[in-house]
Formats: sequence, structure tokens, C-alpha cells
Amino acid sequence: MDLSFEMNQYIEGHTQPEEDFLKELERETHLTCINPRMLSGHVQGKMLYMLCKMIRPKRVLELGTFTGYSAISMALALDEGSMLHTVEVHDELEDIIRKYIQKAGLSHIVTLHIGKAMEIVPTLNEKFDLVFIDADKKEYPAYYKMVFDYVNPGGYIIADNILWNGKVVDPEATTSDPQTMGIVEFNRMVKADGRVENVVFPFRDGMMVVRKK
Repeated sequence: MDLSFEMNQYIEGHTQPEEDFLKELERETHLTCINPRMLSGHVQGKMLYMLCKMIRPKRVLELGTFTGYSAISMALALDEGSMLHTVEVHDELEDIIRKYIQKAGLSHIVTLHIGKAMEIVPTLNEKFDLVFIDADKKEYPAYYKMVFDYVNPGGYIIADNILWNGKVVDPEATTSDPQTMGIVEFNRMVKADGRVENVVFPFRDGMMVVRKK
């Protein structure tokens, strides 16, 4: 959903302020990283924080760390004794991720894995109450299939970017662009899956919340 600059400012101004270390992380991401818009940012970070406060997951899995904003936002909401595993394929991001996890005082809660999610997740020997998918869009269907059995009954899968800048309703993109095609197939799979309940939020680039029955 495209909003005016003034409306975005209003939304941010009426959302709980982000922590100083998250402001610093956002600034450093924009100064040093390619495609900084991939960062979750203030409002989405607070939405993920709030969802974690409501769900109160003991074990969280994130696919696609980028520079760590979403992982930190979720981890800040977790109860004592909970754990968050986050997987990032790009090893050049490891230093900034670890730097801000430490700044946030969350090194005892967040475990970073560098590598391919399809290879790492099966080795974790964990069941999860919440999975956040925000990685390679063309792999969304494969991620969904992979993580499903690792999600506890009553657990949640949240997927980001499921509207993909409106391309999901663009006939050309849905038949020629691998990223769009992956998201469209993921959305179709979830809608057709009788094992889950789901809702799409037209928030930023679209967010799907899926509850395993």
C-alpha cells in the first residue's frame, strides 16, 4: 500500500519509538549495505515485537536475517528462557548482525546461522512456535514445505513481502519473474492448505500470518 510521506510520518510518530541501537542499525544499514530497503524498519519491527508479545513463543525461527533488525525486534519481546534462531545466507553481513545483537544485549537469546536455510534448519533439532520468512522470494514454497513439520500445533508462520510491490496481480510478472512466481505459488499453497488458517495484511509490502491448526 503506497502512503504519502506525511502519512508515513504520522504512523511512525504514533508508534512506540524504536530503541537507540535499532536507530543506529538502520542508519548503518543505509550507509553500508546494498538494498537497504530490505531492512524491516521501525513500524514493521514494532509489529513483529507486538506479535511476539501476543503469541509468546518459546522458540522462534527466522529465515533471512539481513542486518538483524527484525531478529532483534522479535527477540526483545521474548520471555526469559526463549530462543531465536536466525539464518542468513550472505556471510558478508555477519559482522554487522553480531555487532547489533551484542549492542542489544541479546547474544544469549539470538543464535545466528550463516548459510543456506534449506541445509541449516533440518540440523537444528528444534520445534518452533513462530517462523518468520523473509528470505529468497522464489524459495518461499520450498521454505513453507520445509518448516511446516517443525512448527508446533497452534504455532505461526509469518511471511513478508507477499504482495511483492503489487507484482502478484501483474500478469506478466506472475508468468515470467521467478521471485513473483515463487510468492504467488506460496500464497496459493497456503490458501489451499486445510491444515492452516491465514490472513493477509496489506502492510508495507504485504504480510501473511498463518496459524497451524
